Amino acid sequence: MSEVRSSLDRAIDEYLVALRVEKGLAANTIAAYQRDLGQYREAVGAGEPSEAAAESFITLLRDKGLASSTISRKLAAVKGLHRFMVREGMAETDPTALIDSPRRPDPFPKALTIDETTSLVEAPDLATVGGRRDRALLEFMYGTGARVSETVGTDLTDLDLDDKVVLVTGKGSKQRLVPLGGHAVEAIRHWLADRNHLVNRRVSGDPVFTNLRGGRLSRQGVFDIVKKHAAAAGLPAEKVSPHVLRHSAATHMVEAGADLRSVQEMLGHATISTTQVYTRVSPAHVMEIYVQAHPRSR
Repeated sequence: MSEVRSSLDRAIDEYLVALRVEKGLAANTIAAYQRDLGQYREAVGAGEPSEAAAESFITLLRDKGLASSTISRKLAAVKGLHRFMVREGMAETDPTALIDSPRRPDPFPKALTIDETTSLVEAPDLATVGGRRDRALLEFMYGTGARVSETVGTDLTDLDLDDKVVLVTGKGSKQRLVPLGGHAVEAIRHWLADRNHLVNRRVSGDPVFTNLRGGRLSRQGVFDIVKKHAAAAGLPAEKVSPHVLRHSAATHMVEAGADLRSVQEMLGHATISTTQVYTRVSPAHVMEIYVQAHPRSR
């Protein structure tokens, strides 16, 4: 093994120790760093670490068809290694200092229009038990903007259909009270008449949404239901997901004039900055507001 290769090996080993001891990173995180840096080490080969070598590594990852987010993560590990080497006197310069991470795709999906959302929510066949369950599920998710995990985790004791509210348990077991619209309340009432005959008493808790065997509906089950009815509504199934439904609920509220603080509370965001980005309004709505509000728009 060459001297350069050996010194890079030693640097990687020491960097991983530093991450574990100084940063206190979890074992699975350290393992991910080790895999990423191992791939980089193989790409460098017998050559010397350089900007060209790092660029070649990125090209190699792109050629493998990896997502931009994955490439960014691997590059972050490499850049961290080289900063460590400079800091510890193992290298004089950082060859990755001028390399930018690949631009990540917009993490926020395009919201459905109100008409598209209506078509999706009303797609289930109410003549069937499964259809009544699916209508209640879709109305609940769009009406509350709840995450999938929050939806499947909702129990009967969390519902107050008379007062039209639901207690949603979000990330970190934080709870919030969210309004339930009239359409959601009606759909849930119809579903509960069926659900009470299906529920499996061996299931932990008392889930609002069950599969047709009476067990708690799974996250994958919700995903499949949304895809199924997106297709039935004539929407591109690959562009519709539970997250898109949540995003659409927030976007439609903001476009109708809801203040961000209220939307933040409804969605269970820890900070308002998350809500500001998540609920970006459409360019068409911006133009509409401009025409209505700007004194020189005409």
